Amino acid sequence: MPVRQLPEQVVNRIAAGEVVERPASVVKELVENAIDAGASRIDVFTDGGGRRRIGITDDGSGMTAKDLALAVERHATSKLDDEDLLQIRTLGFRGEALPSIGSVARLSITTRHASEPHAWALSVEGGDKSEIMPAALAHGTRVEVNDLFYATPARLKFLKTDRTEAEAIREVVRRLAMARPDVAFTLAGEERAPVTWTAALPGAAGRLTRLGDILGAEFRSHAIEVHAEREGVVIAGYAAAPALTKANALGQYLFVNGRPVRDKLILGAVRGAYADYLPRDRHPVLALFVTLDPREVDANVHPAKTEVRFRNAGLVRALIVHGLKDALAREGRRTAANSGESALSSFRPAFTPRPASWDWRASPSAPVAPMPSFEGAAAPAFAERAQAAFDVGAPSADVRFETQPTADLVDRPLGAARTQIHETYIVSQTRDGLIIVDQHAAHERIVYERLKASLAANGVQRQILLIPEIVEMDEATVERLLERSEELASFGLAIESFGPGAVAVRETPSLLGKTNAGGLLRDLSEHMAEWDEALPLERRLMHVAATMACHGSVRAGRRLRPEEMNALLREMEDTPNSGQCNHGRPTYVELKLSDVEKLFGRR
Repeated sequence: MPVRQLPEQVVNRIAAGEVVERPASVVKELVENAIDAGASRIDVFTDGGGRRRIGITDDGSGMTAKDLALAVERHATSKLDDEDLLQIRTLGFRGEALPSIGSVARLSITTRHASEPHAWALSVEGGDKSEIMPAALAHGTRVEVNDLFYATPARLKFLKTDRTEAEAIREVVRRLAMARPDVAFTLAGEERAPVTWTAALPGAAGRLTRLGDILGAEFRSHAIEVHAEREGVVIAGYAAAPALTKANALGQYLFVNGRPVRDKLILGAVRGAYADYLPRDRHPVLALFVTLDPREVDANVHPAKTEVRFRNAGLVRALIVHGLKDALAREGRRTAANSGESALSSFRPAFTPRPASWDWRASPSAPVAPMPSFEGAAAPAFAERAQAAFDVGAPSADVRFETQPTADLVDRPLGAARTQIHETYIVSQTRDGLIIVDQHAAHERIVYERLKASLAANGVQRQILLIPEIVEMDEATVERLLERSEELASFGLAIESFGPGAVAVRETPSLLGKTNAGGLLRDLSEHMAEWDEALPLERRLMHVAATMACHGSVRAGRRLRPEEMNALLREMEDTPNSGQCNHGRPTYVELKLSDVEKLFGRR
């Protein structure tokens, strides 16, 4: 078959296949054009999930008649001062959006520039352009897209239901609204009630207001400000405390120079920063904004501009990890403080009082014995029985404290220990409430942080076992452990082969004390089975440290003395990130006295 030049209409449709994937793609391109035009308000309307109609109205600078005629031509743009593709400071720059949309739909544009006496209108249907006509519009631009993909009916078969497409449009507008809190957005359509996000004040406060409006009040209450800067790269935004997580990474919103992106490098950096705070199956919620010189990032690597490439990817990743870790460490106590709200919601009255009009004689479940008489000698007997109701036996721990704890302990952040319940939870009293501590989770974090500090300083101190402990496992597990023996040795766990299917443990970390070497090795082998060589060494070492900390911490079910409970509370106050264990679970829950009083109707 000979080589031939494709007709312009076919070329436009091929380009549309890259740029216009679904109705949400059209909305994205048109809203980005409105933002680049300096709009302070953008209204979006859709019908049929964007399949039947999409309308975008803005109050931006608008276009002259000459600019309007060029705007629907391929590769025509007002967003590049010259041919330097490394100095891209706008969201759009390819000049393909409008001609691509016009080649597969019925496109009409009405716009007015401040220098024009009136507005101008132009329509494009299946690639055929109309003449420019005078029109009525106060200012800005109005773009309407009707019958999307009518010129390429095969593409319609790949669209989802109207509800699904409408949700995709909503997500696109949400991301662009997060990136520009200074712009007011309205999203309306037959599929939903209108939603308006008013323009917010500039600065961090306005950004948090917009994020709270979009992500909800729960995110706003858990939000921790993130800021880091190095070598011209700035990381800013808000991340939720580890108490607020999701089952997937869809709650992570990332922006580079104001452009919403889905970048694997940034997602990996976020996962690494939260590694010490969350279980492996949970994901944080955050919105991070990366700002850097346009020459240091390539935004021209994807037709839809959803991916970027950094010149110094290592710097960006390190700065994100550093910024997130600093923010989480700074607000380490936020996890437990916020979890008190969910704890209070779980309380329910122990019984439902009978209404005053209830008659026990008329009830089918009423007791058959008559009510006792309280006259004469019966009254003292009843009083004795009532007093006996308060005899509930001894508590589960030695709580022979003074009647009132000392003021210096009560004023400490985690208060003074008062009792231990179920040999698992420590109850402490603070100046304005009470705290319930999970002793195993709390000590697990303490041991973990000690291991990390010891490793960073001069290596983990180890203890030599008088008699090596032999642990029998299947051969595949033994080989997996022996392959990582050097990494384990850096934490003071010295192992060597002891024949087929067995490992000899000769040294253990002294910080763990007496530990079950067999259980520890089996847990480590399970984690190692999920590793690959792409996982950084630091992350692998932290997995080892976390597993060791779990085995070396105070177990649930161990009875503690009062001085041990208070010592644990004091260590928690001096330990970074003590609000959650290294598996991501909260270590304690704080209940304010005012909230407890509400439970009993005192407020």
